Amino acid sequence: SRDFWAERKSSSCCLCLCLCCCYLRVFHLLSMPRVVAKPNAAKRSVKPYAKSAALHVARPKNFGLGGTVQPKRDVTRFVKWPKYIRLQRQRSILLRRLKVPPSIRQFRFTLDKNVATQLITLLSKYSPETKAEKSARLLAAAQEGEGSSKKKPFVLKFGLNHITTLVEQKKAKLVVIAHDVDPIELVLWLPALCRKMDVPYCIIKGKSRLGQLVHQKTATCVALTDVADEHSAAFNRLVESCKLSLPDEH
Repeated sequence: SRDFWAERKSSSCCLCLCLCCCYLRVFHLLSMPRVVAKPNAAKRSVKPYAKSAALHVARPKNFGLGGTVQPKRDVTRFVKWPKYIRLQRQRSILLRRLKVPPSIRQFRFTLDKNVATQLITLLSKYSPETKAEKSARLLAAAQEGEGSSKKKPFVLKFGLNHITTLVEQKKAKLVVIAHDVDPIELVLWLPALCRKMDVPYCIIKGKSRLGQLVHQKTATCVALTDVADEHSAAFNRLVESCKLSLPDEH
């Protein structure tokens, strides 16, 4: 009976301890401060744009999906250029990096824009006749008879072999050479021949510009053998400008 009462006493002590722990937990929860949601928490406060005296208010752009259009970027480096363009650029890089002989370097000394424009304007007045113009001129001369004393008009001479003959005979008064002849060996010797024969020459940008003067796609060089009296003063000034445009060593 003594063991029974001892066991009964120990179980009652455990029960009391459990009740005390539960009471303490409930008291701790009740004593914690309660968090109450604010009545205006759901509504987000949107600040209006600050009023400024400036005419244009800065508004940041949004480059996301459906936003502002993306700006244009330079994608030149990512373009696969045609082969002839790549060759042109590689060639220009080689010419800048390698030592260029003087005979090739002289083709970089071209006429400036203003003198070249004046020269092209003057040369355009001496463009060769078209087939229709030549036929009309010959027909008019035939109708007038053998006594007609009209001279053959002064025109530009073109063709590399023809101009070489004119320079050797000292009949050319001015030789205009294109700077972008390809291959350059075609006209590489022509400036030296002009200097030897004391014939004025100049180098101009664009073989296509010379081709337009003589009704061709391109022309390596053109030459004038004579000019009209009304153009002689302007022609002499252009010849002096052409001489000054060339470097001293050439």
